[in-house]
Amino acid sequence: MDSSSQLQHPRRNLGTRHRSQADRFVKLAKMDPERAQQNLAWAEQNAQQAVLYDFTDERNWRSLAQIKHLLNDGEGLSLVLEDIFIVLGRDANQLNQLKDIDHLELGLELLEAAFLTDPLDPEKWFKNLGQESLEKFAIRCRSLDFSDQRANIIYGRRLERIRSAGHEVLFIDLVKHLLAHRPANHELWMDLGRLHERRSEIDMAWMCYDHVQQLRPTQTVRDEFLIRLKTAMDGEKAQPWSGPSLDSRTDFLDRMTNLSQSITEVPIEEIEEQEEQEEPRIDPDLVRLQNLLAAGEAAEAFFLARSLVTSGEQWAEQWMKKAQDMLGLQ
Repeated sequence: MDSSSQLQHPRRNLGTRHRSQADRFVKLAKMDPERAQQNLAWAEQNAQQAVLYDFTDERNWRSLAQIKHLLNDGEGLSLVLEDIFIVLGRDANQLNQLKDIDHLELGLELLEAAFLTDPLDPEKWFKNLGQESLEKFAIRCRSLDFSDQRANIIYGRRLERIRSAGHEVLFIDLVKHLLAHRPANHELWMDLGRLHERRSEIDMAWMCYDHVQQLRPTQTVRDEFLIRLKTAMDGEKAQPWSGPSLDSRTDFLDRMTNLSQSITEVPIEEIEEQEEQEEPRIDPDLVRLQNLLAAGEAAEAFFLARSLVTSGEQWAEQWMKKAQDMLGLQ
């Protein structure tokens, strides 16, 4: 069960409705043994819909896992656990726990252990944190894979909670890891741009707004930001500011490219030396872009192509558009 490709944002009411239906069918299954399998099948279908509509509610996951257990579906329970660990950031150590275990015996216990360590609710999660745990979270956050949209949303809410507690510098550092894996999250880019603007970090604010306008040309947030700057400078002797330097923009995109690199590294295809002078040499950046898109690493390809275009390599624009298509940015 993979709801990441179908889900846009959690819809709590629909999740609750389907979970209630699932619970009702479970009760019917226990009351009527002769039709238990049929009722459990309906319960399973509704529980899956509950998780699809709202993966942020632990009760939906518990409902689905318990139904899998009632159906003696060890393989299905294993897939539920794998899915929740993906939502929690694809921690390799957690995924390794799923190998060679009796899921019918230990699956529900593993699920509860996961929620005890990583509550899906950001308030519960934050209450479990101390200063030492916050530092450990930051270290862990830098090594996780947030390409799954659900993981991006869960960790985005956690980071918003960290920011609201006054940890702005840590928020700015960690949120870039989320954005590197999901560059289509224009709302989070906007929030980051506003934060940089409030902190008078003009270059970084411009680059965040520029990214939003690149994704959504009808939202002229970069141009509006420049107008605000010009208005603030009226009557001053300072030279009008028109944007960060090319080096600053390229460095920013290069850093985002590095952050977006998958936990599983995409091999770089070696280019054999051409003995015949007539054969044109293939640009290694082009090969890298081809390899990334073939491997499904669209986020890294997007930032790499944008960096190349910013540096004047106009041939990379078509590859940037291909990456945009894969990311659903068009």
